[in-house]
Amino acid sequence: MARRFGVETGIIGVTAAAVVSVVVAGALAFSNVGGPSKAEAEGVGQQKAKRAAAPVDSSIAHASDRPGRSLNITIDDGPDPVWTPKVLDVLKRYNVKAVFCMIGPQAEAHPDLVKKVVAAGHKLCDHTVSHNTGMDKKPESYQSQQILDAQKMIEKAAGGTQVEYYRAPGGAFTPYSRKLAADHGMRPLGWNVDSKDFEGGTVERIESTVRGELPNRTGPTVLFHDGGGNRSRTVDSLNRLLPWMQSQGYGFGFPKR
Repeated sequence: MARRFGVETGIIGVTAAAVVSVVVAGALAFSNVGGPSKAEAEGVGQQKAKRAAAPVDSSIAHASDRPGRSLNITIDDGPDPVWTPKVLDVLKRYNVKAVFCMIGPQAEAHPDLVKKVVAAGHKLCDHTVSHNTGMDKKPESYQSQQILDAQKMIEKAAGGTQVEYYRAPGGAFTPYSRKLAADHGMRPLGWNVDSKDFEGGTVERIESTVRGELPNRTGPTVLFHDGGGNRSRTVDSLNRLLPWMQSQGYGFGFPKR
């Protein structure tokens, strides 16, 4: 009799536990409807905590985080479905990491490319929503919208990866925009060597421009583009310049944060 009672009790206990599990699971599922998962929420919280714990310098970065003879390669105006993959292939061929300064709506339209950039070990940079080179003449409210909306678009496209830099279109920084970017975890990013790849001309002209400017540079940050038009010359010039840079003893780092 005791044995029978024990079996029945066990059955009742298992059944009750199962019911409780179903109820709890349902409650958890219901609580997640329309909201982020726990992992996503924790990821966002960690990003915010990281930014709050590590203040960012609001001065315009040029120096490299790599000691010695080093360059920072930066790529602007993408991502572009035609040219960004080609630029990524060249960078991979020569084992070079770069900073991709992205236009917000372009990142929003091509999240697969943003994730591909991140997966390859490159860094992200906010290049605003509209690429307005007259931003420094605009009200602070406009600057804020352009910078912060683009940051959100890029980070969402990247699956939450932090945007670490902000580059003003055409270098149109203001004290306000630099501080705003830094307060949101993005170091303002300048350049020292302009490849002029956006001006057209031949691959040889781009190559000559970079080779000519490097010895006289005041800093190591080099500017190229993967968006805004036909960038076949950029791809070809990178194919020539990166191995040449390596042959000259240059290494490659990221701009100092």
